[in-house]
Amino acid sequence: MQNVMCVEEILKTFFIIVIFVHAHTLTLIPRLIYFVCDVCGTEGDRSPYVSLESDLMFFHQDCASSPRVIHVNRHEHRVSYTYPLGPGEWNCEICLEEIDWSYGAYTCSLCPNYALHSRCATRNDVWDREELDGVREEVEDSEPFKMNNDNTITHFTHEHNMSLNRDGIALVESILCEACVCPISSNTFYSCLDCSFILHETCANFPKTKRHFLSPRPLTLHLNRDNTETTCMACLQLCCKGFMYTDGGESFDLLCCSITVPFIHGSHPHPLLYLDVGEYDDDMKTCHNCSNMIREFALGCIKCDYFLDFRCATLPSKVGLPKYDDHPLTLCYGEKASGKYWCDICERETNPETWFYTCNGCVVTLHIFCVLGNVRYAKPGGKIEKNIALVFNKRSTRPICNNCHCRCVAPFFIIKESVLFCSYYCLLRTQLRASYISQIVRCPPWVDRFGEETDPVS
Repeated sequence: MQNVMCVEEILKTFFIIVIFVHAHTLTLIPRLIYFVCDVCGTEGDRSPYVSLESDLMFFHQDCASSPRVIHVNRHEHRVSYTYPLGPGEWNCEICLEEIDWSYGAYTCSLCPNYALHSRCATRNDVWDREELDGVREEVEDSEPFKMNNDNTITHFTHEHNMSLNRDGIALVESILCEACVCPISSNTFYSCLDCSFILHETCANFPKTKRHFLSPRPLTLHLNRDNTETTCMACLQLCCKGFMYTDGGESFDLLCCSITVPFIHGSHPHPLLYLDVGEYDDDMKTCHNCSNMIREFALGCIKCDYFLDFRCATLPSKVGLPKYDDHPLTLCYGEKASGKYWCDICERETNPETWFYTCNGCVVTLHIFCVLGNVRYAKPGGKIEKNIALVFNKRSTRPICNNCHCRCVAPFFIIKESVLFCSYYCLLRTQLRASYISQIVRCPPWVDRFGEETDPVS
């Protein structure tokens, strides 16, 4: 009986091979033999499948069961396997490397210059493992709002109608967009006719569904509301409010989902590609800026061994902080310096070889943490959980943290059940080991992650 079951499994595999890749019978050659696979164009050295009924063709065993039609997370249309690719200069849209046109590849029937290596297209982080050959394609409804007859819109995240304002009048700094939780300023915006809900025009147009390299599954937009602790799985930052995308399991914030590849970053001369780095990868990557180990998502230049985690890659290049400087602050990607640099906010030393914010005209240097904090989309009065509130640090005297006993110098501090903490790190420090917390939350520059505070305040 066991032998019969084995034969059935072999026949199933054989049937899949015939249907998916080649119209003729394929024969397995169970021996060491050098060949070039006609599906992926790469070399093999053992046990290929061979087609003997037409031109002699060789297949890796896994390539022989490659799907015909799939949806990848790097393209809005379906792609289908084409053999041969055909004459021309082709480059893979995932790895950017050249494709040998004499072998097979995945192409888009609607975008004539779009092609992918078969190995790249069928990676676990690119393809959702669904074969779509013979499956009717359904048009995804990605429109985030509908237009009404009175020139208002109804956005899917809000129950009231909203009108567009193009006056260009700068609103007060405290009026924040519900999507990106940034000041509306003088940008065009949609405002609710019945309540205070307001969106930048650009934010209102974020698609309701999209495909992105962060997940092989489609992403859906939703509004992250108060009392919902959500962490972006790309940058590992806690998100208090704002729009988030989810694949049904993991969530990603707007900044991370707005990145496209190849990614051009001011810190490196070459384009950066997306890399899915496994936690147990033998060749773990570290972020060039913060030196933290990258556990899953990275942007990098393999040629230069240069990698960034998503938190550092999405840092704003310019930011305003009127309390400390009247001019916009610029992100500096490190520099060689003979003397010491000091942060004007926490009054502690800044390493000039790591990134920091600066105003060249005023000779100001500031820690990134001191400028931005470690909670993304923080909003005055917002909550991380039902009993954990965010309070913006605008008091005349800086309060003292209950954990590290330092003055709170970050843009906001946290209160849990009347107990005050300078950061989310210090809140977690009362519950977990520092060595574990540092893997998921950035440590403030004024706190020694493995000991006591660096400069306690009495």
